[in-house]
Amino acid sequence: MAFSLFDLCVPSYRQTLGAVSGFLDKALGHFQANGVSPDEVVETRLYPDMLPFRFQIQSVVHHSVGALEGVKNGVFRPPSDLPQHDYRALQGIVSDARQAMDNLSREAVESLEGAGLVFEFRDRKLPFTAADFLSSFSLPNFYFHTTTAYDILRSKGVPVGKRDYLGQLRLKK
Repeated sequence: MAFSLFDLCVPSYRQTLGAVSGFLDKALGHFQANGVSPDEVVETRLYPDMLPFRFQIQSVVHHSVGALEGVKNGVFRPPSDLPQHDYRALQGIVSDARQAMDNLSREAVESLEGAGLVFEFRDRKLPFTAADFLSSFSLPNFYFHTTTAYDILRSKGVPVGKRDYLGQLRLKK
């Protein structure tokens, strides 16, 4: 079975962005029910040398919508000068990313098949094919940052579980 570039990433981006949106909503309800400002979680880190919750959510967006933009433009870089989003703004960028994924056509993504991309980080330049970049770099980062954001919420007592993390499964129709 041939696996297209669209099939490689877009359904997974959609599923997980939906899950992130869902667990952000659930966390907001938890915080409100417990008289806690959701903005208190924005700068939370699991460990001092890790980046905060805000960065984790921004990176989920960067490694989905931003990854496909990178493939389209032939270059991908780590995000720089990220805004100091509050909790509701983080929900907004996830919602925007979901909308962008929903607006992607199969044809637009398939047209990127075979494209080259360079990942630029400081003085390093790593060449990839579109498929190798998405499958070996961006998707693993996408899931890493999703998991870290989920874990930060769990560490704050938010009652989310595996079903929240998995989101809407893609079942056989």
